[in-house]
Order: sequence, then structure tokens, then C-alpha cells
Amino acid sequence: MIMTTRILVMCIMGWLIASTPVWSAETGAARKTSELKKTPFRDAPTVGALAAGDTVLILEKRGGWYRVKRGKHGGWVRMLSIRRGQARTTVAAGDAVALASGRAGTGRVVASTGIRGLSEEELRLARYDEAAVRALEAYAISRTDALQFAQRGGLTARVLE
Repeated sequence: MIMTTRILVMCIMGWLIASTPVWSAETGAARKTSELKKTPFRDAPTVGALAAGDTVLILEKRGGWYRVKRGKHGGWVRMLSIRRGQARTTVAAGDAVALASGRAGTGRVVASTGIRGLSEEELRLARYDEAAVRALEAYAISRTDALQFAQRGGLTARVLE
């Protein structure tokens, strides 16, 4: 029960931090030409576009997306399409390796979205919510109940290495 409570507390803290809006906007630059979406979903309507190098104001982070503003226009763009901070005019060492290896710009690169961890600011703004923890604890079940549920569903345990 103590482990379940700890996991629940960690989940609540993560949710609170993830749902906290960005209080101070940050600048960024488009890494590549990207579509601005109405909502933070790949299949959302496109409301505009960014060109590589365009400077944006990052207003909010949600999952793997940033809500950005450029001039009077704004929308949602994937995090990996935006470099936080000022635009660079020189090639970084990692980019040079990609260019030298032939992996950059070939169109055959396979990538997956990696979501960054929590920033120092998000951790600093996080607050404990005892009522939310109690509400989540109401959903906790015993190990025995969980095992019985798994057996009824035909689930079997597997060791992952």
C-alpha cells in the first residue's frame, strides 16, 4: 500500500507539473519548415507555417508540442521542430556529425519523439495537493485483487530483460 501511495503521489506531481502553464514565455527558432496546427495533434487543421530559422515565442508546452506565436499568428508545432533560445548561425558539433555521416537531409532517417524531462522551473512551481492524493488513493486495489483481475482477463506474467 505504501508503494502504491508513492506511485500515486509521483503521478499526481507529474500531472500537476505537466498541466501548469508556462508563466514566462521563452523564445525559440524553427529548426525546419513546419506546419502550425490549430490544436496539438498531427491531424489537426493547419493554421500557418514556419520557415527554418523563424523566431517564435514559446507560450506553452503540452506533451510533445509547443504553442508558439510569430508576429500576430500562432499555433501548435512539434517540440522537435523548435530550438529553444536564439537561432544559431553556425553548425553545432552534433549537426556536423549528422552532415558528415550522410544521415542529415536524406529523408531516410527514422526518428521518434523524445519528450524532455521536467525543467527546473516546472519543478520549482510544483505543489503537493493532499486532496488529489486522497482522491487517487480511492482507486487503489490490493495485489490479490489485481492478480485475480489479470487471471480473469487471461493475462500472464512475463519477465522483461
